[in-house]
Amino acid sequence: MTIGPVQLLIVGFDDQFKGEIRSELQRLRELDIVRLVDLIVVRKDADGNVEVVHQSDLSVEEAEHVGAFAGALIGLGIGGDEGAQRGAELGAIAGSDGHVLDDDEAWYIVDAIPNGTAAAVALIEHRWAIPLREAIVRGGGVPLADAWIHPRDLVAIGLAAAEQREPAAAGPQFSHSAKEV
Repeated sequence: MTIGPVQLLIVGFDDQFKGEIRSELQRLRELDIVRLVDLIVVRKDADGNVEVVHQSDLSVEEAEHVGAFAGALIGLGIGGDEGAQRGAELGAIAGSDGHVLDDDEAWYIVDAIPNGTAAAVALIEHRWAIPLREAIVRGGGVPLADAWIHPRDLVAIGLAAAEQREPAAAGPQFSHSAKEV
């Protein structure tokens, strides 16, 4: 099973769902652009009543595979080859219910959001990136880093650049030209 890059996305919003997010996610899934590895949506009404929705595009076997893969990588970091083996076993067990995200995650969300709101935690696999990643490997390339760049990140870069320019612009002011001295 080939796995594309997986993005962890956490979104909070008011409790008024319009269906736009679900429709767009479904469109992207039908085009095999993304795959929903796992999703937990927690909704808390005005009285604090909780509704939890859990969804995944993975079969139980695929969830076990993804869990084993993630567990092996975590285990490798913790305890080398032996840790990788144990992590793979634990990860496969965790995925045996068909989900990668543990149901306990829902209760962390419930505690974190106020009444009348909702939150979603999604693991989204970017299927479109698989051929690009394979081409990079075939071409002898080695990814050195990757990151998502959001519009707010660009604004923050602009603000930081503006702050760096202000002290330079407000530097020493000379009242006389070099010729007058």
